[in-house]
Parts: sequence; C-alpha cells; structure tokens
Amino acid sequence: QVHLVESGGGSVQPGGSLSLSCVASGYTNPRACITYFRQRPGKDREGVVGIGGHGTGVITLYEARVKDRFTISRDIGENTVTVTMRVSSLKLEDTAMYYCVMIADDRCPTVGITTGKAGRVWASGQWGQGTQVTVSD
Repeated sequence: QVHLVESGGGSVQPGGSLSLSCVASGYTNPRACITYFRQRPGKDREGVVGIGGHGTGVITLYEARVKDRFTISRDIGENTVTVTMRVSSLKLEDTAMYYCVMIADDRCPTVGITTGKAGRVWASGQWGQGTQVTVSD
C-alpha cells in the first residue's frame, strides 16, 4: 500500500524559504506522478507543481504564481521516492497546508483541481498528511 510522509513546513517571514519533502513507499511504480497541492484558508485545494515519468522527471506547473519561486525535484531510491519542493521568496498568500499526492500514472494530469471530473484522478491517488507553511510579518 502506498504511503506518503511529508515534512519541512514551518513559519517564516515574507521573502523566506523552506524545503518541503514527500517520501513515498509501498508503490509499484517509482516514476508515478507525485504532485504538491496546497489549501489556503477558505479556498479549495489547488495543484502547485508535480513531477513524474522517466529520467529526472517531467515537471508540470499548475500554479503560475509560484513560477520561478518554487522548484521541484525527485530522488528515486531502492525502496522510496523522495520529492522535494523548495519554496522561496515566500509571500503572505503562500500560507497554506501543503499536501503531496501520488497517482498511478507516470504523466501528471494537465489540470490540478480536486473537484469535478478533473478531480477524480487525484481522488484516486494516495495523499500525505500535509505540512503547514505559514508566512507572516
């Protein structure tokens, strides 16, 4: 059974940085898409960035507002896959609970929403417990 464990959240001031990690185990496909979502206060859960596929992985960006501030990488080990999302130049609006999810396919879907028909693929995935990122003055 797929199991995801997240870590790395915390409280920072605007402009600060954090490194979030998502460690997956129990999977059958180490190249399966792993994506970070976030849920800001009062908002729906939304896709941020995902990685999957062969080699160093194909990156799919869902949230344009994090472009050039958030980076994602993957390390495939013998029994675990670790996905790291480096979040930099943090803004107040980046405050959210951040979750990672692993789906069955190598290719990350083009739409990163958890509602409606497009959300079904994410609902079928395995989610981590989440890690809180708080940006405040």
